[in-house]
Amino acid sequence: MNNSKIWLSSPHMGGSEQKFVQDAFDTNWVAPLGPNVNGFEKDLEDYLGQDVFAAALSSGTAALHLALIILNVKRDDEVICQSMTFSASANPIVYLGAKPVFVDSENETMNICPVALEQAISNGIKRNKKPKAIIMVHLYGMPCKVDEIRIIADRYEIPIIEDSAEALGSTFKGRKCGTFGDIGILSFNGNKIITTSGGGALITNKIEIKNRAVFLSTQARDNAHHYQHSEIGYNYRMSNICAGIGRGQMEVLDDHMKNRRDMHQFYLNLFAEINEITVFTEPTSDYFSNYWLSCILFDFSKTNVKSEDLRLALEKDNIESRPLWKPMHLQPVFQNYAYFGNKISEKLFNNGLCLPSSSNLTDNDRERITKVIKSLF
Repeated sequence: MNNSKIWLSSPHMGGSEQKFVQDAFDTNWVAPLGPNVNGFEKDLEDYLGQDVFAAALSSGTAALHLALIILNVKRDDEVICQSMTFSASANPIVYLGAKPVFVDSENETMNICPVALEQAISNGIKRNKKPKAIIMVHLYGMPCKVDEIRIIADRYEIPIIEDSAEALGSTFKGRKCGTFGDIGILSFNGNKIITTSGGGALITNKIEIKNRAVFLSTQARDNAHHYQHSEIGYNYRMSNICAGIGRGQMEVLDDHMKNRRDMHQFYLNLFAEINEITVFTEPTSDYFSNYWLSCILFDFSKTNVKSEDLRLALEKDNIESRPLWKPMHLQPVFQNYAYFGNKISEKLFNNGLCLPSSSNLTDNDRERITKVIKSLF
């Protein structure tokens, strides 16, 4: 195997990241505070609009954890979580000793199903266990059914944590994802549309929530001349160096998003005459996806080719692909928790595949991908 690796979603530097990082070294701002942290937060706030505030943190998982704490989730509370997602959406619930209640997807966006969501809430209320929060996810950059979910959440007075880890730049009805929840979260992990090497952010429209998140993320140190702590804190603040990478990445975010959307169009063209395959696409003009990952679904009534056959064929040519997220309610660590739905997420997991979607893929990369796919079909 002599071909270079084609990654599913690789980091893509824009060129000015080193300038911000070098400035951090030159001024000795290498701590989890400094001008890059403040500047990166301001960049995010300006980009998202809606008068939000951003707290730059060490990861999206940290942001989710702090969001749950800020919403007063305690041991034995129940929190609704989309089942089809990465485990980081659910893990922080368990950190707090609370219990996840998993809810199935719907087919149009692959995200949390409003019907199953209301069933889960009603069940909890009947048991005198009204959910303390709803974690909704914009999977692979595709916005969820925001309006329907918000109506349900408001009806039962349950706050929404909006997991936009994969959806920076995506919009619903022209409004940026990350701004719809009572608290939003972003991720800047190495495989995301922009990266800070590792990092995340908590998004809110209330300054007191941002201040609370910053306080908790810096070990909850009280306002005193000595080190005094009245509650448990966490080492979750983003460093000034990582924030410098983020400032450079924000300058190329729109370019990265265009390139990923172009990759999605490439797959639409590639599979146009392969009727065994559907390319997962925005359901209506209300939805604008950054297409962080382009996904395909197999119709096994029309083909004997399995998603694993394609994955292995790509792997043989040193091209990375990946099954869709395995639903959380099927994971061994979560198998004893409640689940509501009609196994839509299970079907998607069994029938789907994520294809290379990096913003720095070349024409030669696309030729290699095309060759493998056409040879298989």
